[in-house]
Formats: sequence, structure tokens, C-alpha cells
Amino acid sequence: MTIPRRLSYALLAIMGAFALSACGINSVPTAEEAAKAKWADVQAQYQRRANLIGNLVATVKAAGKQEQDTLVRVTEARAKATSVQVSADDLSDPAKVQQFQQAQAQLSQGLGRLLASVEAYPDLKANQNFLDLQSQLEGTENRIAVAIRDYNEAVRAYNTRIRTFPDAIGAKIIHGAKPMTPFQATTPGAEEAPKVDFGN
Repeated sequence: MTIPRRLSYALLAIMGAFALSACGINSVPTAEEAAKAKWADVQAQYQRRANLIGNLVATVKAAGKQEQDTLVRVTEARAKATSVQVSADDLSDPAKVQQFQQAQAQLSQGLGRLLASVEAYPDLKANQNFLDLQSQLEGTENRIAVAIRDYNEAVRAYNTRIRTFPDAIGAKIIHGAKPMTPFQATTPGAEEAPKVDFGN
């Protein structure tokens, strides 16, 4: 009789281990850390852009004194964008994430206006340093888009995990998990196609 009892205890232990592993004990924090890492990538790309803006402003200043107003706005937007910080612990607070998004969107708009305004300067457009800088900014914008996409996918996976059975059990009871906020486009009129004007 002792062998079947031991066997039943062993089976219970194995089933208990499977049940616990299926309740999000490890998978929920793993998914959370993956999303936080992707958020760090988003912040790194925005920081890269902020670092490049100083060089762009200096280059444009040398060529176009009359663009002073636009340069001031870009510099102010950069200062605001770098002052709004969202830590990985704030990712479940939609208000903080939205504040960060809005600051970055204002900077994007300012950069767009600045780059459009320098079209009037043939010498600047032909300057290799400016062309390199413009290419770096374009590459940074692409990196930002990829980082945001990857972050949103990690948030989707995490939010799905904490809301679906059986991981929802461990997510709520053990980890007290809260949904994370995805990054959303906040630029006004972003859904509208830009108008192209060739001056005709």
C-alpha cells in the first residue's frame, strides 16, 4: 500500500508544479521585463534624436539667421521633451505616458518645420555636414518607429498574458499586475495624408 501512496504523492507534486507553472509565476514577470526593456529602447532612440538636434540647430543657425524663431521653438521643444521622463514603473499610468508622447510629438512638429524652412537655403542644402545630419535624423525617426512598434508588441503580449487564464491567476494574486500603456500617435492631424506642394 505504501508504493501507491508514494506514487500518488509524487503525481500530486508533479501536477502541483505544472499548475503553478501555468499560473504566470514566471511568465508574467518575464513578459513585464521584456516590455520594460522595449520601453528603454524607445527612450534611447528619443535621446539619440535629442542629442542630434543641438548639431542641427547649430548648423542651421550658421546659415539662416532669419530662422531664429523656428530654432528657438525647436530648442524649447527639445528641452521639454527631455525633461518629461517616464520610468518603467510608470508604464501602467496612461497620463504619464501620454504626457511623454505629447512632448515628443511637439518636438517632431518643430523639427518638421525647421527642416521645411531650410529648403530656402541652397548653400545649406548642399552642405555635406547638413546632409549627413539630416540623414542621421531621418534614420533616428525610423529607429524610433521600430522601437515604438516593438514596445507596443511587448505591451500587447504582457497585457494579454495578465488577462488570460491561467496566467491571470498568478498575475493578479501573486504579482498584482496592472496593464501597461501602449504608445500612441498624438500628433494632431497624423491620420491625414500630408499635402505636397511643388509651388505650381
